[in-house]
This record gives sequence, structure tokens and C-alpha cells, in this order.
Amino acid sequence: MQQFMGELPSPRVSVSRPFLKTGVDYFGPVYIRPAPRRAAVKAYVSVFVCFCTKAVHLELVSDLSTDRFLQALQRFISRRGRCSDIYSDNGTNFVGARNKLGELYRLLRDHTHREKVTSELAKDGIQWHFNPPSAPHFGGLWEAAVRSTKNHLIKVIGETPVSAEDFSTLLTQVEACLNSRPFDTDVR
Repeated sequence: MQQFMGELPSPRVSVSRPFLKTGVDYFGPVYIRPAPRRAAVKAYVSVFVCFCTKAVHLELVSDLSTDRFLQALQRFISRRGRCSDIYSDNGTNFVGARNKLGELYRLLRDHTHREKVTSELAKDGIQWHFNPPSAPHFGGLWEAAVRSTKNHLIKVIGETPVSAEDFSTLLTQVEACLNSRPFDTDVR
């Protein structure tokens, strides 16, 4: 007997260098303390997931603006290399959590944001793919990375705000932990 498996999309099964085809998602807010005895401020984490190896790259982002996302994308590209394709949800899955994630929902639905990101990506030769509406299961790869990252962060700091430097260090340690598992290099 052999288990019947559903077919994965071609970007998930084609052999390529790491992060050539990437999924991206945000989560948060997380709380960062800008200085001792200062009130905590909101920040977010951008999660990039390689389709081929399932490797994870985490970036701390100060807000949900287009410029901050493009800066996070540039840091990602500078460290991991240029992507050919980026996949993400199109924001409709945030409707149910609009109260909590209202800022992110508005950002992803904003046409000027999409146009600016698309034009910036076109300069780099990156093609952006959005999941179909009402199909949250298409983003299971990056949603699993978000869940794993959150689990590690909650175990280490819980809800305690830390400095941006401490949080960046923690994100790199979580990234190392998530990427330390053996990758399946046996392509069949």
C-alpha cells in the first residue's frame, strides 16, 4: 500500500536555490521598548519562507507602511539573494480579525501600496503572486512558520516588551532554531 498524496504546486517541488521562490506574511503586533522607562511601542515581524527547503527568514518591522515593508524586503534580498517569485495572501483572510489587525488589513487592501510594491518589485525582476480570495489554505507554508515562530517567542519572552536590539537577536535565534531541522533533500 502506498499513501495517496495530493499534488503540490510546481514551485514547491522544483529544485532551485534557497529563497528563489518565497512566501511572505506578517504577524504581530509585538511590543518593543524603545528605551528604559519608556512605554512599549508596536512592531511587527515579517516572515519569509523558502518554498523549496522551507527555510525561514525573520525581519523586525517597525510599522505596516509600504516603505517599511520594502526596507524589510531589501534586507531579506541583501542577505538571502534575489527572489524570482514572492507569494502572499491578498488580505481577505484578515477580514475576520479586522479589529485586531485593522492596520494590516487596510495596508494590504490599499491600491497605492500594491502599485508601489509592484513597481519596486518590477525593477528587481520579482513577480508577485497573490492567493485566490477565500482560500486561506493556500498559505499553509508561511502560516505554519508564523505559528512556530510565535510559539518560540511566547516561550521565551511571553508578553514582556524588550528592546529592539534584544528582539532582533531573539528573532535570529528563533530563525536558527527553525532552520536547524534537517531539510528533505531527497527530491523524488
